[in-house]
Amino acid sequence: MTWTLWDALKPETKARARRGRAAMERPQPEEQARAAPQRDGDTARVNPSPGAGARGGDAGPAGVLGGPSGARRARHRPSASPRRMQDRYEAMTREMLGRYGVRVRRWRSSMSGVAWQLRYADGSISRLIESPRPCGPMSAAVFLHEIGHHAIGFGVYSPRCLEEFHAWGFALREMERLGVTITEGVRRRVAESLWYAVDKARRRGLRVIPAELAPYVERPPRRSRRGAARAGARR
Repeated sequence: MTWTLWDALKPETKARARRGRAAMERPQPEEQARAAPQRDGDTARVNPSPGAGARGGDAGPAGVLGGPSGARRARHRPSASPRRMQDRYEAMTREMLGRYGVRVRRWRSSMSGVAWQLRYADGSISRLIESPRPCGPMSAAVFLHEIGHHAIGFGVYSPRCLEEFHAWGFALREMERLGVTITEGVRRRVAESLWYAVDKARRRGLRVIPAELAPYVERPPRRSRRGAARAGARR
């Protein structure tokens, strides 16, 4: 089973629900209950059912949550998730750079990247990349693709378009391992990138297409402008 970033939020959501139930079970004079303003975490329930509300999205039947305060809590619950997700991306970045000894020459603002290495006279090697800083599925995929070139090794696969294929394969496997959602936009980016690599190799004289790249001989269907705008908003 593939874990997503939202799965990391379930323990915190359960703990918050338990705190809310404990607050509701404390005895309180009726007059004080009417006078005291409700907090988001202390929303009263009408005839709560066992286990209801332990997870985000398990609000139960209509009328269970009590009034506007419950609506505010539903809106506020995901507010911590962007920070937690960014922590995951930053941890992934540190792990990949450290594992493969790669240095970022420059973080790019565009969804593009490049990987290269410098070999010095004393035999040492400097491994470098430029890519967007991972902050979403698309930027993470581009970053991991560039790391993938160093992970699989330069010149190991020939022709060059086959190296691109294996670098993207590395990126998708690492996204699955780390629980980063592989969106439809990421899959489309992989297909378009590999089509471009194959087309470029053919224009330069490649006659025999590796079997792995046969699905990328034809150009993928173009997206509508509306679909492209939605994908850009999710980066």
